[in-house]
Amino acid sequence: MAARSVEPRFLELFTPKLVTVLRERYGPADLRADAISGLTVAIVALPLSMAIAIGSGVTPDRGLFTSIIGGFVVSALGGSRFQIAGPAGAFIVLVSSTVTAHGLDGLLLATMISGLILLAIGLLRLGTFIKYIPYPVTVGFTSGIAVIIFASQIKELLGLDLENEPGPFLPKLRAIVDALPTMNVYAALVAVLTIGIIVLVRRYRPHWPAYIIAAAVVAVAAALFGLPVQTIGTRFGGIPHSLPAPQLPSLSPEKIVEVLPSALSFALLGCIESLLSAVVADSMSGRRHRSNCELVAQGLANVASPLFGGFCVTGNIARTATNVRSGARGPVSGMLHSVFLLIFMLVAAPLASYIPLAALAGVLAVVSWNMAEKHEFASLIRASAGDAAVLLTTFVLVVFRDLTEGILVGFAIAALLFLHRMASAVAVEHGPVVELDKPDTANGRKPYDSGLATDPDIVVCRISGAFFFGAAASVGAALDRIGEHPSAYIIDFTTVPFLDSSGAATLEGFVRKATRRGATIHISGASRSVRRVLLTHGMRPPRVRFRRTLAEALEEARKARYKEEAAIAPAAVV
Repeated sequence: MAARSVEPRFLELFTPKLVTVLRERYGPADLRADAISGLTVAIVALPLSMAIAIGSGVTPDRGLFTSIIGGFVVSALGGSRFQIAGPAGAFIVLVSSTVTAHGLDGLLLATMISGLILLAIGLLRLGTFIKYIPYPVTVGFTSGIAVIIFASQIKELLGLDLENEPGPFLPKLRAIVDALPTMNVYAALVAVLTIGIIVLVRRYRPHWPAYIIAAAVVAVAAALFGLPVQTIGTRFGGIPHSLPAPQLPSLSPEKIVEVLPSALSFALLGCIESLLSAVVADSMSGRRHRSNCELVAQGLANVASPLFGGFCVTGNIARTATNVRSGARGPVSGMLHSVFLLIFMLVAAPLASYIPLAALAGVLAVVSWNMAEKHEFASLIRASAGDAAVLLTTFVLVVFRDLTEGILVGFAIAALLFLHRMASAVAVEHGPVVELDKPDTANGRKPYDSGLATDPDIVVCRISGAFFFGAAASVGAALDRIGEHPSAYIIDFTTVPFLDSSGAATLEGFVRKATRRGATIHISGASRSVRRVLLTHGMRPPRVRFRRTLAEALEEARKARYKEEAAIAPAAVV
């Protein structure tokens, strides 16, 4: 009788990763590693949190409150080992427009409502559906946000005298052009110097905290030479030395209805950003997060953050990647990152007043450049007309219309294209339904080789059906569950009618992890259209070896293994 798979219990699905890590004999060595990585991430997050807050139209201290409160809650209660949460560049556009339309109280209320929405999504286990957002939509809205962030920083980058800066993209550009005669040359030099320092540090000392080094050097230079540029102190009067007392935002039925669209936008973008960041952490560490548990923690963080004056909290890819690369062992690193930020605020708040706003604008300019997924954008344009249409539609709508509208329209177009592809992939085969019997000598049939079925050094993965954005998450999870570490993987695409960019991106992640372990990848049976998508996404020889049939791929993998064994054998002879 076949064994039934046991469904995990509710509490198991929502157990924080912190509890999981502490059960794994967490010791002093792990705490030391988490403290080092937490300090590293805090140094990166300090200037970023202030820059994102200023770019969002609020004071810099609110960015710190968001990282301290929201970051601690997400790390303590989340479903990812390495997630670092706080204010994110992707929210700048939405937060800024909400502040303009509803004021600071409206922003805090919208953040709290979005937290309740995220909490409901997680508890109802709807987080899995976020994985169905197609890859071109993700790249399109991320690149669109990057363009808008950069446009929002041109005023500070050039030190323009522009009091009422328009929100929409085209009117903003027209206002900037009209204000060019008021440009502050010193502010522009400060911005260029900041960007230059960040680029040089990242190139020659990639493990150093480039953002805070650039901000510190430029602040010292501006103070020593008395440059006439706006600073945090001159614009905002500095940063407080402590956290504010918790306080509920103004509540009324009319205000709740008024800010509900903004809250829904915050929740949608928060789902996408936090789970995307968790997936990046999984691909770097080889672990797997619990998406619904993560969304519950994000929801609680967005309820807690506005109580202390913070705003939208979400997982941040750059800070999460820094956390993994710094050697973090678990969520304690993220919790300590918040503690270190609090210490920085308590001790070094007066020094932050000297940071020029043009320097923080330079930091955000670099952030927007990194956010714009340039390589992926170009690959999708070349991949197929359908993926290019989804990408460009999402990108254009995000930049010129609205973020939520761009995501929804992009998803709708991707769904229609999927239906069209599925209809086009249907084929009718002529011939007998059941294959006729053949003699043993037909087609050069060889004797049965039992080693072919039991060879532990070669793992064959057969993918059947359409490998599209709806199946990418489940296929990726199935590939990651393969426990063996063989010398070769053979991925058979014989029964895959088509492959889209989301499936290709998932497979590319598996290939990257497998090659890192020293395994070779063979792909068999891929049709011409499927192979073209794979090549477009970087899976080309010698990284991946293509063969027409599974038998050819098996033969090549075994020959390669025999050559390796033959090369190793003489070395073993004394």
